[in-house]
Amino acid sequence: MSKSNKLRNSARGQECNIRIPSVCNFNPETTILAHVGSGAGWGGKSRDIEGSFCCSACHDAIDGRTRTPFTAIELKLWAKEGAERTREHWEQIGLIKVPA
Repeated sequence: MSKSNKLRNSARGQECNIRIPSVCNFNPETTILAHVGSGAGWGGKSRDIEGSFCCSACHDAIDGRTRTPFTAIELKLWAKEGAERTREHWEQIGLIKVPA
């Protein structure tokens, strides 16, 4: 299995790392590896290492499929923080290695 597939598969059953207040459904059954904050929705090409464990509700909000009271900058900040938490998780379980 490729590293990219391992990263994507690691999202199954995980809690959302984006956690937008009053939006997040906190349902690990809806969590995927979402390319938020760096992907097509933000005008760039996505890489799995930049992805985040993201529930369906947060993903819909960040991709603009649902309206929220938050600005695009606020949503992008939550997405980036979620990606950071996801990378920390991968490092802790040994899925990625970060040079010292």
